[in-house]
Amino acid sequence: MTHSSTLGTPTPATPGTRAASRTGAPSAPAAPRSSYASQLPIVDLSAAGRGPQARRLLHAQLHSAAHDVGFFQLVGHGVTEAETQALTRAMRAFFALPEADRLALDNINSPHFRGYTRIGDERTQGARDWRDQLDIGAERPAHTPAPWEAPYWWLEGPNQWPAALPELRTAALHWIDRLSGVAARLLHELLASIGAPADFYDDIFGPHAHPQLKLVRYPGSSGEGDDQGVGAHKDYGFLTLLLQDQVGGLQVQREDGDFHDVPPLPGAFVVNLGELLEVATNGYLVATNHRVVSPPGATERFSVPFFYNPRLDARIAPLDFPYASQAPGVTADPANPLFAEYGYNALKGKLRAHPLVAARHHAELLLHPEGQPAMSA
Repeated sequence: MTHSSTLGTPTPATPGTRAASRTGAPSAPAAPRSSYASQLPIVDLSAAGRGPQARRLLHAQLHSAAHDVGFFQLVGHGVTEAETQALTRAMRAFFALPEADRLALDNINSPHFRGYTRIGDERTQGARDWRDQLDIGAERPAHTPAPWEAPYWWLEGPNQWPAALPELRTAALHWIDRLSGVAARLLHELLASIGAPADFYDDIFGPHAHPQLKLVRYPGSSGEGDDQGVGAHKDYGFLTLLLQDQVGGLQVQREDGDFHDVPPLPGAFVVNLGELLEVATNGYLVATNHRVVSPPGATERFSVPFFYNPRLDARIAPLDFPYASQAPGVTADPANPLFAEYGYNALKGKLRAHPLVAARHHAELLLHPEGQPAMSA
């Protein structure tokens, strides 16, 4: 379906408050909750196919997790152990390559922000992240924007692959396809759980969606008293599905304002909601700050975040759903404006996170943002 209305700049919300409900507005369904000391909520996606009662329970759990926490562990997703092992074996083999082989894929050579980022070259809120990674997206021809086109089309282009590891390309592109399907099913159930049409956002995904994948290694402590594996942030898309190993280090900021560990759960994806879902629901669904603390000493941690994002030119319509009157408004952050057109959010994030690529290929975007204040680094 097509939606012509779009979101503008988020309305500042008063922290910790919620808008008063209209008479007769429904209350959110009750669902089991996890304490801070235990796991995040655990959601079994396979319940969607086990009959009406199981699906109702799934919706209650999804509603609570997305409204109250913005994070949960997803099981019953259908991704097999063999698929997971194929990806993680190829990822570990990549990081075991000689440094020269990895640097041959340096993302500073890609105007599309694809390729390898060496340790310390990525930034979160201006501070270095102590990790290295390979950024991968849908495999498409390079798109050099024409003068009349939006600059975010630079984000569409080819990946960089190591010639010595053809299996990495196969496993990574398969993972993007596989998790795109999982995320689409999950988004349908999530929207249905709050009483919205399940297919409300179908037209902004499809074959021209902009999924992204990162293969990430945290090499241990920097030895300089800085434990920032990746700094506190929110994701700016729709949904993130994270595969993490058993080392741990992921932390989520909860209602008490503190960051709490997310213990690894074998076979589960850690799911978090992105800022576009928070904006689309006027804060009823929440995007939550999270970070990674570097593992101690020389311990390595590996993770694979998958970002389920719409088309770059998608304009995100506000969601019409029965609980809208209970929405508290969106968290206001003048330093991080959000735009209804997804591509500007994606470009903003890349320019800030990868200043070396931005300076080499996109200096004009940093100097002349053309009315988009978030383009500044």
